[in-house]
Amino acid sequence: MQLNKKLIFTYFAMFLAMLFWGLSFIWSKILLEFYQPITIITLRLVLSSIFLFSIGYLFKRLKPIKKSDRGKLVLLSFFQPFLYFIGETIGLKYVSSTTASVLIATIPLFTPIAAYYYLKEKFTKLNVLGILVSVIGVVFVLFNDDFSLSASTKGILLMALAVFSAVAYSVLTVDLANRYDVFNLITYQNLIGLIFFLPVFFYFDYENFIQVQFTWAIAKPLFALAIFASSMAFMLFIYGIQVLGITKANTISNIIPVFTAIFAWYVLGERLNWINIIGIFVVLSGLFLSQLNKAVHLKNIIIFWKNYKNGK
Repeated sequence: MQLNKKLIFTYFAMFLAMLFWGLSFIWSKILLEFYQPITIITLRLVLSSIFLFSIGYLFKRLKPIKKSDRGKLVLLSFFQPFLYFIGETIGLKYVSSTTASVLIATIPLFTPIAAYYYLKEKFTKLNVLGILVSVIGVVFVLFNDDFSLSASTKGILLMALAVFSAVAYSVLTVDLANRYDVFNLITYQNLIGLIFFLPVFFYFDYENFIQVQFTWAIAKPLFALAIFASSMAFMLFIYGIQVLGITKANTISNIIPVFTAIFAWYVLGERLNWINIIGIFVVLSGLFLSQLNKAVHLKNIIIFWKNYKNGK
């Protein structure tokens, strides 16, 4: 029972992380009306670092990183947030928020390969089937209702950079997460990422930044990105990796396009056609399949539900 409760909490945590990341495409798209991509990323990391270090100081949560692990932490931060945000945020200039989130959702297609090769982490036939079904759903979301593909080559390549960075990040996270808690990893990761971005920001974007008047319309999505997407979502995601493993945790990211497509339609007015809707349901079906290791897991879920209803 304790295991089941832990799994339920873990899946809820992952659900929130995916919700925040799904909304991050919407928030970034709004901010792109005011700022250049590097400015958005830099401000996002500045606010996130202030938030996390404040919490770390108040609650005495920050611990020093061992000298032997500092190189790995720098490499981790290079992949994410640095390379990942470059690919994702700049890519959003060339593709819709829904398309961007769908391309990012292909991460689980490549993660099991990296996990098997570098971490010797096994995956079952059901995991593979779930991933393939989800990817088919992802492809559906990329099409217009006349079956034409709407995505620029530049945007796809930038998103591919983000996908590669996320896979590398996941592999490196597994090793460091065994020695440091989630809060410390995210706090230092964002700070180092900020150090990477600052010279790029001052060289390319500073002149544009100082010409834009800071308003509440900018503040809302910016703070949402910093607190929810750059801080809380990463902590929840790394926790999910610790409990579920890299393959299953990354597979859950297939649900991100579902959130993005819905909110893109509601907030930004991006059209959601019938092919996209079918794709969303296919993604969810693949997501469910990928989370089943063996038939006994489904049996345990049924037993837990019966016990829950009987008050046991």
